Amino acid sequence: MTTIDLKLTKTNPRLFFKDVLLITIMAVLAACGLIYQYLLSNYAGRILGVMEHAIFTMIGIMIVSMGIGSFAAKLVKCPFSGFAWLEIIIAFLGATGILIIGGAFALAYIFPAVLAENYGMPYDLIPHGGVVIYAEKLANVIPYVIGFIIGLLIGMEIPFIARVRENIYGQHLEHNVGTIYGADYIGAGIGAAIFIIWMLSSPPEVAAVYTAIANLFAGLAFFFMFHKKIKFAGLLFMMHLCLGVLFISLFSSAENMNKTLQDVLYDDKVVFSKNTDFQHIILTERKMSSVAAPIYTLYLNGRTQFSSSDEHIYHDMLVHPAMLASRSHDNVLIIGGGDGLALRDVLKWNPEKVTLLELDKEMVKLFSEPELAGGKVINESLLKLNRNSFSDPRVEVILGDAYNSIDKLLSQNRKYNTIIVDLPDPSHPNLNKLYAARFYKKLFELLNGDGAISVQSTSPYHAKLAFLTVGVTLEHAGFEKIQRYHQNVPSFGQWGWTIATKFGASPQERIRTSEHKVPDNSWATNELVLASFEFGKGFFDDEENLEPNRLGSNLMYILHKKAWLDDGGS
Repeated sequence: MTTIDLKLTKTNPRLFFKDVLLITIMAVLAACGLIYQYLLSNYAGRILGVMEHAIFTMIGIMIVSMGIGSFAAKLVKCPFSGFAWLEIIIAFLGATGILIIGGAFALAYIFPAVLAENYGMPYDLIPHGGVVIYAEKLANVIPYVIGFIIGLLIGMEIPFIARVRENIYGQHLEHNVGTIYGADYIGAGIGAAIFIIWMLSSPPEVAAVYTAIANLFAGLAFFFMFHKKIKFAGLLFMMHLCLGVLFISLFSSAENMNKTLQDVLYDDKVVFSKNTDFQHIILTERKMSSVAAPIYTLYLNGRTQFSSSDEHIYHDMLVHPAMLASRSHDNVLIIGGGDGLALRDVLKWNPEKVTLLELDKEMVKLFSEPELAGGKVINESLLKLNRNSFSDPRVEVILGDAYNSIDKLLSQNRKYNTIIVDLPDPSHPNLNKLYAARFYKKLFELLNGDGAISVQSTSPYHAKLAFLTVGVTLEHAGFEKIQRYHQNVPSFGQWGWTIATKFGASPQERIRTSEHKVPDNSWATNELVLASFEFGKGFFDDEENLEPNRLGSNLMYILHKKAWLDDGGS
């Protein structure tokens, strides 16, 4: 509080108490506002499947709408009534916004099936055009509409509080705006800390209700201070009580609603869902029959990572070509691969030691330790799928950001016969650095001269330029022989990898002349691996015009984003 404000309240302790409480309310609401923004951005990214695009768009929309709200606040004559009613509306939308968005997507998802059922259509003729497309487009817009409305209302808070303070002081306050913005910034910072430390790993519906309850209490404190100046105060108080009952009901059923929405949004039954500090993990189960093994699909932030029905194709093609192209397999480095599936296939080559770098400890935990839910081990099939690879004594797991963890390996003068890079697509600017020349240069230093490196390189069909840029960047980092190969993985479509060596013969030639064979208990064969190096005529014509991806350029992120959003490669 400023010197002038203190002078005004020195002879009036009651006024001083009111002002301190008012500033505290503003700080609490600022924290709630920032949490709403983060929650909506995060949830929109997960549900739309374009995490970074949705997050940046949502934040931008909410900032603009907050500005519009600041202008709109002057249209309300009574700041006391305006603020009191504003907070109860924000609390309601804050608690239900996530459910509205999830419900809209669920309705859009099941709408084609409802049409087909009503008109007696067979499953393979479920409609996907016309009104169905409009329903899906509407669902895609709903998150931003909710974000705009909440942002608009949040933007009205500061002008209202500024007018309330001047009203209770009975004069213009010279430092009014500075005092309020100070409380707002501090509150927002506290809100950011609460979200990152606690709410980021909580179910979004639960986090939204907690925030709305704090919002409701702040509004109620304002109501009790100024109820005599608020129009329809009795009705407003009853609405506070009704919302309190609603929030208690939502809190008790939030997790069940979350599971129900997820079961609708995903093709199969959701058997595991967890928000970690880094991502949202979803595991679904599809039971084909009473005798066939269930099919499990893993989603990270809404994107398919693997399906147990065909993951063996992806991992065989990721691991075995590099192992075949390496002279020996004593010491292997895997970057990513927290599901342990690439690790499972590396262990088939009987290495002396395997080092695995993974960012998310919860991911490793899901694929290495029994996870109990309802008295049942829900990840038992996953442990069987990766053959309990993490329990092998030859495996060393290093948790942390790959870019920084590599520096530690370099400082220890480690060397590896084979390096397997199993990272997510560069769908976020933060992932771009793991596809940059600087990162590949570090891997160059870690790799033995007679070794080979393979890199997951996105789809050569949908994201051709991004796919080719991986190889261009590896060459820029110092690798002498770079080649690409591809294979169809039903869950993903046509998928591609890049393989490189430091010196001597090309990877393809090494594989052709290798004395090693792909392990018998694998899907791939030496012949199939060699055949995967073939591409159609003219596929590499654009390569000479491509630039390497540098650390600060975000080139891979830009190329990948453009390709997948445009639904085309080049």
